[in-house]
Amino acid sequence: MRREYLPNIDLEKWADLNDVQRNGVSIHSAEDGKGKRIVMSFRPDPSQQEKPLVTVPQHLILSLETVWLYAKSDRQLDEVLNAVGDFARTARGAILIFLLLQLSHNASARPDKVAVSTPWSQYVMFVPPEDRLPTFWTEAERALAAGTSLQAALDSKLRSLEREFVHLRDSTSSIGWCQRRWWHAGAEGLYFDDWKGVDSMYRSRALDLPGTGHAMVPYIDMANHASGDDTVALYDTDVDGNTVLVQREGKTLQMDGEVTITYGDDKGACEMLFSYGFIEMDSAREMFLDLGIPDDDPLKLAKMTVAKSPPGFKLFESGGSIDWDGDFIWLVCVNEEDGLRFRLLQTVDGERELKMFWNAKEISRESNLRDLLKDEQLWEVFQLRAVATLQNRVEQQLLALEKVKASKSSMHEFQEGGYPYSHMRELRELEEKLMLQAYEDFEHKKNALLASRVIQDYLASANKEKGTPAEDDFT
Repeated sequence: MRREYLPNIDLEKWADLNDVQRNGVSIHSAEDGKGKRIVMSFRPDPSQQEKPLVTVPQHLILSLETVWLYAKSDRQLDEVLNAVGDFARTARGAILIFLLLQLSHNASARPDKVAVSTPWSQYVMFVPPEDRLPTFWTEAERALAAGTSLQAALDSKLRSLEREFVHLRDSTSSIGWCQRRWWHAGAEGLYFDDWKGVDSMYRSRALDLPGTGHAMVPYIDMANHASGDDTVALYDTDVDGNTVLVQREGKTLQMDGEVTITYGDDKGACEMLFSYGFIEMDSAREMFLDLGIPDDDPLKLAKMTVAKSPPGFKLFESGGSIDWDGDFIWLVCVNEEDGLRFRLLQTVDGERELKMFWNAKEISRESNLRDLLKDEQLWEVFQLRAVATLQNRVEQQLLALEKVKASKSSMHEFQEGGYPYSHMRELRELEEKLMLQAYEDFEHKKNALLASRVIQDYLASANKEKGTPAEDDFT
């Protein structure tokens, strides 16, 4: 689909037209050590010190509720929202479809344009293309993610986006105007890259607004990121439902200084690169590793059927060491001989449903399983199994990373520099450092658990009973 863009200088006119109140704030293009970018800067007005830096009227805020309000006066938007079903009843789904129709409105040269014109029809023309995000990388560039947590996240995201795009096409192909405008080749046609485009627009700009949830806020979403003490402004919702940008307490805005917000101080290096296209920290902070159930586990199929937690775990920095979080591991670490059971039960509507039990207690989520395991005499045994499994998974990832680093072609690519090579080199270094520390911390935890009387008695009993070493291998 053809996209048109407007110069940033016209954004202030758009803000005036749509009653976006600014208190000394303006947006312009700048080029500095960070490259060419859009900057929100500040020139103080002493008479307006008590007012917010920016106030965006409630009707401009793009949320699940406002998209469906727009649909009441836009037949084509309403048709698409209803055609895709439950997906359009999520904030992300509704907003992506709305943005898609706004882009279609702008792309059409015909008098009978797609969708009703809204303030967003023009605003999306100020939003720069998000082609720096990993979902737009070439196949060769995506290969750079091998060995990092970005690889699995990127592969999963692209598969998810493709499923969504196919669902959108299948759901709307019987709608006349969709068939004529979207599902054909040409400048107005809808392609997978267009779907990736609105996803990137949403992913890199959506805010979690108090009282609203995930939403997009024009003008404020042009503010760049700065973390920690460098963040100078915060966004909030006022009593009238407007979104306001206010100066952070204790911060002084300098003349022509940049107004920055935080995109999330707790986000790890991988998430920052994945969602925003840059890394601005000196540590990985956190990373997610996928985790599978061994093929020789007789309950693998049942476990995967009932699992509700993401199949993996998160490593994160905590007080100078590395900690972890994830409930899926408890499904991996226990089995029938420990007390895990599965039963097919009949529901009230006559359907049969697989249920999970720990001994005689029904379990609805893996977190419930963890809580029940804590009450067991062998809790330390289950902990040790978990720690050993997680450590093995970290070792696998480190070996994969080392294998890629040893590749001559890979080293040549990373020496080229520039984006995204420099960013992927940085991500690899940060994640390798985090995983090496995690491996060492897991080793300390494993040794401490092995010294416990409960585990020593458990292993001795298992060896005596079988006449051979216990099946649990914690080496």
